[in-house]
Amino acid sequence: MTTTPPIAVSRSDAPARVNKPRRGRRSPAASIALHGTLILASLIAIGPILWVVLSSFKPGYAVQSTEITLVKDPTFANYEYVLFETNFPSWFLNSVIVASLTMLIGIFFSATTGYALSRFNFPGRRSLMMVFLITQMFPVSILIVPIYAIMASLGLINTLPSLVIAYLTIAVPFCAWMLKGYFDSIPTSLDEAASLDGCGPFRIFWRVILPLARPAIAVTGFYAFLTAWGEVAYASAFIQTDDKYTLAYGLQQFVPQFNPQWEYLTAAAVLVTIPAGIVFLFAQKHLVSGLTAGGTKG
Repeated sequence: MTTTPPIAVSRSDAPARVNKPRRGRRSPAASIALHGTLILASLIAIGPILWVVLSSFKPGYAVQSTEITLVKDPTFANYEYVLFETNFPSWFLNSVIVASLTMLIGIFFSATTGYALSRFNFPGRRSLMMVFLITQMFPVSILIVPIYAIMASLGLINTLPSLVIAYLTIAVPFCAWMLKGYFDSIPTSLDEAASLDGCGPFRIFWRVILPLARPAIAVTGFYAFLTAWGEVAYASAFIQTDDKYTLAYGLQQFVPQFNPQWEYLTAAAVLVTIPAGIVFLFAQKHLVSGLTAGGTKG
């Protein structure tokens, strides 16, 4: 029995290798243009914030001067005046109370509502979802009058609870929709397994679903906090005395019509951002995952 020797294939007979251009590789000019655009956008975003911070350390004549300087005669007198010679501490306490209550109550109502919309079929479910969407279409200027009438009939004008209730009408519908999307992304098999172990609906929500929804809870809490922390329209309509002002509304006292005190306003503005920054630091690791997961199709 004879074997056929292998046929040698020359390099010239092998298929030619085609050098394809690499995708996603930018030219130097495109890279320079991209980075230049990003740097310019960063300067535009950071510039006003940096200017406010620097102006908070300037005396009044330097802030209102036409001469542009970064820091001229730096002083802490602006902060001392805001903290010790105005009602800023009282405004700060009011804002902390209102924002904290709005965040805690808003998280409770949003989480329970979102879970119910995600897991249960009940009469009026679609109508309730549509109501939540429709409420987001109306601007605050339209809602102030009816909500003011309701608060007046309840005797809540010039009280902090009136602000909490008003801010919940803004935060809860949006947060409930976002949490519903997040709960939809959690497999229902977890609910079924917990139900077989003897857990009821509330225990399943509290022990199983809620720990998995921490990123979305962090996002909704951050949104609810900022909704109450920087809002002005409702505070200007419902609050009538200086001792009940919140920070956002109290800052207007530094810019009267004929004698604006920009140096005190900038110092107060810097102090206002500190609590919001602290809340952001605690919630930042959950913000991206919570926002993206909340956008899943329900």
